[in-house]
Amino acid sequence: MSFNRRRFVRTSSAGAALAVLGLHAGRAGAQGPLDTVKLITGFPPGGTSDTLCRRVAENLRGGTYTKSALVENKPGAGGQIAVQSMKGAPTDGSVILQTPASMLMIYPHIYKNLAYNAFTDVTAVSQACTFDFGFCVGPAVPDSVKNIPEFLAWCKANPDKANYGSPAAGSVPHFIGVLLGQAGGVELKHVPYRGSAPAVQDLVAGQIQAVSAPVGEFTQQVNAGKIRFLGVSGSARSRFAPNVPTFAEQGYKDLVFSEWFGFFAPGGTPAPVVQRANTALRTALEQKDVIDGLAVMGLEVKSSTPQELATLLKESYDRWGPIVTKIGFTADS
Repeated sequence: MSFNRRRFVRTSSAGAALAVLGLHAGRAGAQGPLDTVKLITGFPPGGTSDTLCRRVAENLRGGTYTKSALVENKPGAGGQIAVQSMKGAPTDGSVILQTPASMLMIYPHIYKNLAYNAFTDVTAVSQACTFDFGFCVGPAVPDSVKNIPEFLAWCKANPDKANYGSPAAGSVPHFIGVLLGQAGGVELKHVPYRGSAPAVQDLVAGQIQAVSAPVGEFTQQVNAGKIRFLGVSGSARSRFAPNVPTFAEQGYKDLVFSEWFGFFAPGGTPAPVVQRANTALRTALEQKDVIDGLAVMGLEVKSSTPQELATLLKESYDRWGPIVTKIGFTADS
């Protein structure tokens, strides 16, 4: 009787221990949602980057990835502060950076003492969207100017008026203007703004002749007849401006540029954590409200695997190095 009792106790204890181990293993294999995830953006509320983060956050909340998702705005230094904040951030998937490509593919080429490394301080998770750039003129340019070659010819004849604005010095739109001028044999004076909105406002008011910026920044004013597109930068016409020819169509074969936004985890984040975040973000990006909401801003949703984004970043970085060298621009110039 005592033997059977001792055997029962041992067997029961072993079974209980195995059950506990099995429970822990199950929890490890099917991790519950994080309490809170922060989506970091380097731009203020209301802008394109912020809006993208908020739409994605709405679709992350209450799902299998996180109970709560918050957007944290860390504007400043053209998006650098947000990227820099990823250094030393938790690598458990609770902090995710969303940034335009320029901070990672162009800034390393133009800033001598950049406070982060684009390849070691962040870990690629998923691409978010893509967009093209447009070149528009306003009332300060005669209505007879309808395309890029005519604009460059007009600038040659009126060098004191050969001006264009962009959202920031050292941005893709800035460099597009430089390259257009070089291709046309005319020097276009660049006027940097703090974002696209004030540049477009000055364009509508006739305070500047032209503006280079993302296509979506122009559509409302173009549709209202206040400004007009001369060209777009993509490899094909933009669905947001289907009647506007590309730069390549107008004879500028090398001026084909698009940009992308991406999601990144802190450097050193383990692969399983990255993959889990990738699955959650891609699911959020596939939702109709996200796709439709971004389309209003001229953005095409496009997700990716972590490796695809890492490859895209390297290719983008390598492409812009020689372009920046040719232009000769540095952040100190």
